[in-house]
Amino acid sequence: MRVPFFYGWVVVAVAFVTMAIGVNSRTAFSLLFPPILDEFGWERGVTAATFSVGFMLSMLFTPFLGRLMDRWGPRRVIPLGVGLICAGLVLGTLAREPWHLYLTLGVLVVGGSVCVGYTGHALFLPHWFIRRRGVAMGLAFAGVGIGSIILFPWLQALILRSGWRQACWAMAALLAVTLVPLNAIFQRRHPEDLHLVADGDPAPTSIAAGRSHPDNVVDQAWASVDWTLGRALGTARFWWVFLGFFSGLFAWYAVQVHQTKYLIEIGFTPAVAAYALGFVGLGGVVGQIGLGHLSDRVGREWVWTLASAGFILCYVLLLLMRQHPTPALLYLMVASQGMLGYGLASVFGAIPAELFQGKHYGTVFGTLGLGAGAGSGTGPWVAGFIYDRTGSYAPAFWLAMGASLVSIVAIWLAAPRKVRAVAGRIPHTPR
Repeated sequence: MRVPFFYGWVVVAVAFVTMAIGVNSRTAFSLLFPPILDEFGWERGVTAATFSVGFMLSMLFTPFLGRLMDRWGPRRVIPLGVGLICAGLVLGTLAREPWHLYLTLGVLVVGGSVCVGYTGHALFLPHWFIRRRGVAMGLAFAGVGIGSIILFPWLQALILRSGWRQACWAMAALLAVTLVPLNAIFQRRHPEDLHLVADGDPAPTSIAAGRSHPDNVVDQAWASVDWTLGRALGTARFWWVFLGFFSGLFAWYAVQVHQTKYLIEIGFTPAVAAYALGFVGLGGVVGQIGLGHLSDRVGREWVWTLASAGFILCYVLLLLMRQHPTPALLYLMVASQGMLGYGLASVFGAIPAELFQGKHYGTVFGTLGLGAGAGSGTGPWVAGFIYDRTGSYAPAFWLAMGASLVSIVAIWLAAPRKVRAVAGRIPHTPR
């Protein structure tokens, strides 16, 4: 059977569905957090550490995930991640001590979600697109928003009606019956695996010709290097991206885990808090697609800056809501976090791909994922720890705003624009 040249968009569609369910199975911990606290009475820092321990331990797996993706491809790696999430959700219902949650809803769920989430997809989606890389990844990652607005109200209702354990079982069943067959059948690592080329273009006579996009290379010397992990580690750019990922994801997940509990405490109902989390994800649909497209026109650094500014604004509004818990401020917070902040995802894979593109990209990106994982895990734990010691989220929110500023500076210093230009910055020459 002849494979259509637009198969890259099939890959994006499957990624969209996978992100919609897979990433939100991890984010759902924000909904599980209040009933778990109510049942066991543990400190918030101790309980929120479930998320943090999961990220901190799973990040040690991330470099190996890059190698697995290079060797096995998404058809095997993503179902493997789904299996880990399902095991974690089911075994988490048996928890009686904090460390039980750390191993199940933490290590297994969060670790499995690395395979099916932003990091796992960023290991192969950039291969399918060059000119349209930002918008394609934005479309794929927008699945998180659509999934959140559908799944979170359903899960919250299920938690209120039947308990958090039943919600875990239901989520595990949904993951298993949808994501395993979709990815095992349709996903591929490279367009060349199907005799196609990037950007959904018709295949040329020579597939090798499809690999070459010389018009977007700004620094020929850098782009011609065969970037192994060892070579990348020796560059300042690698460490600026590492720092940018750490600080950006610190700010993202510090708010994501604690947002529901914070909103309930300042006077919103649990249902409104759950819908807020869902609408943040829905706003992320607009943010990720729109900012992904914008990044293809103006550059990755500008979009990372806008997205990080969105998180700063989000934290400012959360602080204001402590004194003025009004719907207007809630709507603005949701919009700034989703429509701007979530735009980080659209350039998360594009930035390293511009810098370290090549046959070892999976290993290089997987190691950069250590920074993202460390930030994702540290943010929720630090926010919970600060609350337990001070009785307030305010110091944690100010710290997260500082982390966002550091992230902006780091990505500008990494300067992917100086290696490969985005499509909107490539001069048009007459033919």
